[in-house]
Amino acid sequence: MSPSALEQLPNVEAALSYIEPTSEKPYSLEYEPPPGRRRTTAVQREHMVTIRDVRPLASSFSIEREGFQLVTAASSVGDFQDEEAVRTRYYAEAVSLLEKLTGAARVFVFDHTIRRRIPGATDRTEGIPRQPVPRVHNDYTVNSGRQRVLDLLGEHAGALLHGRFSVINVWRPIRGPIQDAPLAIADARSVDKDDLVATDLLYPDRTGEIYYVKFNPSHRWFYAPAMGTHEVMLIKCFDSAEDGRARFTPHSAFIDPTSPASAPPRESIELRTLVFYE
Repeated sequence: MSPSALEQLPNVEAALSYIEPTSEKPYSLEYEPPPGRRRTTAVQREHMVTIRDVRPLASSFSIEREGFQLVTAASSVGDFQDEEAVRTRYYAEAVSLLEKLTGAARVFVFDHTIRRRIPGATDRTEGIPRQPVPRVHNDYTVNSGRQRVLDLLGEHAGALLHGRFSVINVWRPIRGPIQDAPLAIADARSVDKDDLVATDLLYPDRTGEIYYVKFNPSHRWFYAPAMGTHEVMLIKCFDSAEDGRARFTPHSAFIDPTSPASAPPRESIELRTLVFYE
């Protein structure tokens, strides 16, 4: 992708929230903090970046190279509040899609999250739907990607960990087109390993780990304007292979300054999957 080709893409200038450098490992509580304890020690700062329209280049982008891929994949599920339909029909659709696109030997959907933005609401507050994440992050790290397999697959994990596997998120609008709080995704090739800051996620019963991301002007950001319910964005959040292909793909919700004030609040669903290869 030449610099001139990038410059010709439609784009918006928007703020993304990056973590500030820190001398200690940050943490974030994934529950209401007790009195006197901070919700997080991660300090975020907004930076203005160029976020380019991926649609003109979408057919040439791949989950293996850039770390994300925009795909047309209509779903038979009409009501994503129907938990049974999501866990049966929609999970099965995602498995079939990923098997076809990646050539995987096995795909395991291990959870999903529905996000419905409420302006001014704080995520992880009782009674509030899960909110879009307005911070540059990647869902898994070198350590937590492998740990997720161990946590979920128990005695079967050992054999599977000997082969290559990845964690891929399947992100879809459930009310479209998305104009409010769209998703920005970084080209994984533009992200240096030193940009990634391992951060503990503290739950009542376990500790997870994600990457927050330090600002680097070399990051190349993309989004798909007005994504519809017939489209999905595949995001690779972890790959066990260390052979030059995309391993970690930072992403973030952002405020699109060109969105109309009347745009309905974003509603989306994301599936998290373990993808195992021969």
